Amino acid sequence: MPSIQNPLGALPSRFRRPRVLVIGCGDVGLRVARQLGPRVRVIALTSSPGRVGQLRSRGITPLQGNLDAPRSLARLAGLAERVVHLAPPGADLGGCWWRDLRSQALLRALRLRSPPFALVYASTSGVYGDCQGALVGENRLPRPQTPRAQRRLDAERQVRFFGRGTGARASILRIPGIYAADRAGGTPRERLLKGTPVLRAEDDVYTNHVHADDLARMVVAALWRGRPQRVYNASDDSRLKMGEYFDLAAGLYGLAPPPRIARDTAQDRLPLVLLSFMGESRRLDNARIKHELRVRLLFPTPKEGLQAPRDAA
Repeated sequence: MPSIQNPLGALPSRFRRPRVLVIGCGDVGLRVARQLGPRVRVIALTSSPGRVGQLRSRGITPLQGNLDAPRSLARLAGLAERVVHLAPPGADLGGCWWRDLRSQALLRALRLRSPPFALVYASTSGVYGDCQGALVGENRLPRPQTPRAQRRLDAERQVRFFGRGTGARASILRIPGIYAADRAGGTPRERLLKGTPVLRAEDDVYTNHVHADDLARMVVAALWRGRPQRVYNASDDSRLKMGEYFDLAAGLYGLAPPPRIARDTAQDRLPLVLLSFMGESRRLDNARIKHELRVRLLFPTPKEGLQAPRDAA
């Protein structure tokens, strides 16, 4: 007897929701899912069983797996037409300190079946290294100065090789400092309250910023409009030195501006993480992300973003 089949048959592709797989679905990943909306099925990889409920409450399908356990990633192959890779590299493991083994494990899993049509990787503007305040476009040769930036550059190379080898349209976003009032540690308020010093004007460095909601919109734009194997500076329009950024925030919050110190005394008074940012100076050119991806910034400078209400987007 012939088997009974659905008389309607399989739904035509135009009626299926496109699937987007998010790797590293933290604050920015949740904002990306919100931007995508209900017309897209968002699947998120998580290594924490405790996050399953949170992801489901946001309309996201959780999938348990761990980038540090490559065998757990086999189910990712062929799962989604588009992939957002937001996960940071793992810790320095000694012998391969410059390699991003997490990206290696992910890309190997994605090769097991049909590769995604588009892949967006969230890198860091730190791959440029110290540019002594110069205006930096995407064609500038990267010169990372920290192990973390070295691993990010290794991930970029892996992503671009994956794109060339599989035909996937890979986009790389080089991201500066992310801020937002509704992001944990997303504003300078706590440092201002602590009175953390910044460099005096003659020693100060240029920093770059992007509001978390604008970054999420850039990710979505790259998923659909990014050119193959293309790099984008994911920055806003500001051209602020670090001290100017903190002074701006202090004025907006009605707080005292931070004290200024000379560079040669900073090492004794500032944490190593902050010192690492003070050792590099550059101004990111964001023309490509606006012209090619047609992104219109909601928060073109931190002045608008720091004043925005928590639910602005």
